[in-house]
Amino acid sequence: MRQFDLAPLYRSTVGFDRLFSALDQFASAEAAPTYPPYNIERTGENAYRITVAVAGFTESDLSIEVRENALTLKGERKPEGKAEFLHQGIAARAFERRFQLADHVQVTGAALENGLLHIDLVREVPEAKKPRRIQIATAGRASAPVIEGDVRTDAVQQAA
Repeated sequence: MRQFDLAPLYRSTVGFDRLFSALDQFASAEAAPTYPPYNIERTGENAYRITVAVAGFTESDLSIEVRENALTLKGERKPEGKAEFLHQGIAARAFERRFQLADHVQVTGAALENGLLHIDLVREVPEAKKPRRIQIATAGRASAPVIEGDVRTDAVQQAA
């Protein structure tokens, strides 16, 4: 009884489709692809790197696409000719791997070296979305509340 039907929730909610799709994917995690293996690492405060093991693939065999907060990595190796294998243990099958990106995360570059594909990401939050510090006025002060970085405050400090 590990199967959940989320269809009734889709009918009674508006705007939560992405949330329920994520829950649906989480519930079916047993069927999640495991090839190719990958690492996700934090390289800075707002910088990340996805490293995917793609041994045997060249740049022309791989494609990277970003669409609507989803990073899609596809790989398909073209056969080089007919070879007779006595044993074939190196996986070179076609794959498609998807990564869900958070808001304001951009792909800044990709590099293939030593069989590892490195995809660099950076989170760039616009100034309008960044938190601002607002000073709280007390009853004893008659001055208007000052917002950090206010133009009026900066002009008074420059004049002094």
